Amino acid sequence: MLLIDVLLIAVGLAMDACVVSAGAGASGRATGGRASFRLGFHFGLFQFLMPIAGWFAGRAIAGAIAAVDHWIAFVLLAVVGGHMIQAGLKGDEAPGIGDPSKGLALIMLSIATSIDALAVGFSLAMIGVEIWFPAVIIGVVTAGMSVAGLQLGTRLGARFGHRMEVVGGVILVFVGARIVYDHLIAG
Repeated sequence: MLLIDVLLIAVGLAMDACVVSAGAGASGRATGGRASFRLGFHFGLFQFLMPIAGWFAGRAIAGAIAAVDHWIAFVLLAVVGGHMIQAGLKGDEAPGIGDPSKGLALIMLSIATSIDALAVGFSLAMIGVEIWFPAVIIGVVTAGMSVAGLQLGTRLGARFGHRMEVVGGVILVFVGARIVYDHLIAG
């Protein structure tokens, strides 16, 4: 597999993490270097690990997960997005979900944005590609795009306030809905 092919796969897989990071930054609850590190590290780590898991999982497990992976991603993104929308509509008084770059919200977002990588790992195994190099590239590209997304979202959030938290929540729900659409309608 050529490096350009691996990079294109990595960018495609990293798009959801980038958009989710932008939403987290726009919420105003995930800002600064620590949030950038946490999101970049976790999203990159999960995007690194999921293709490896898919590669080792084999046809039976991947087939079972493929039947529901889009619904898992949608539910995780919708729950976090719904909390962000609620917090943004209530303003400063609302506790919301807190910082989406910490705790359970971070784990849920990391899983939701990396489920497709499981299928990619499975596909790479089927065509006989070793997984380690692509997995590293996918993880590094995802980490970088997540940090860039958070930076962009933070700038927008600072400029537009709580309205951006609502927009960030809507984006998360939209990404989840798009995943379901892609699997049910387009796929």
